Amino acid sequence: MKLLERDEYYATLPRKRIAAGVLLRDDADRVVLVEPTYKPTWEIPGGVVESEEPPWAAARRELTEELRIKRGDMRVLVIDHVPQAKDGRPEGLVWIFDGGLLSTSEMRAVTRREADDEVRGAGLFPIATAKDRTSAGLGRRLEVALTAALSNSGPVLCNHGYRTTETIREPAGVAP
Repeated sequence: MKLLERDEYYATLPRKRIAAGVLLRDDADRVVLVEPTYKPTWEIPGGVVESEEPPWAAARRELTEELRIKRGDMRVLVIDHVPQAKDGRPEGLVWIFDGGLLSTSEMRAVTRREADDEVRGAGLFPIATAKDRTSAGLGRRLEVALTAALSNSGPVLCNHGYRTTETIREPAGVAP
């Protein structure tokens, strides 16, 4: 067996796309969705994790870009493995972070958001309506994330939006 040079070996490794989003909600547990200009379905605030960017930094950056809302540390609610799509999109990992409850001023900013090149608008929706406006995978993922947020649990592992039976555990001897 011929051993590959390091660069050749790295070139053989699989590539995964990574995305990060933020679950924001009001005190009635309605969730925030944004309406992108570039696709027919609505999304949660978030987007692609850029090269050399951690998912949590991408979530904060996208939240600020899309809704002008700033959040500090946010806990992980969901990590979802998304298989390769029939349209050729590569498999990926999607992270959803808990942005918590919106303040009154943030709620006004979301519901009055003006359109720009990337986002037509935004709104607050009950989970059933949110699932109707998003892709099926995001709808499932969003429901799992909301349940985790409301029960103060997580992170939850999913496979294409379906909760798995696997859990993330702290390594033995490591304090939480």
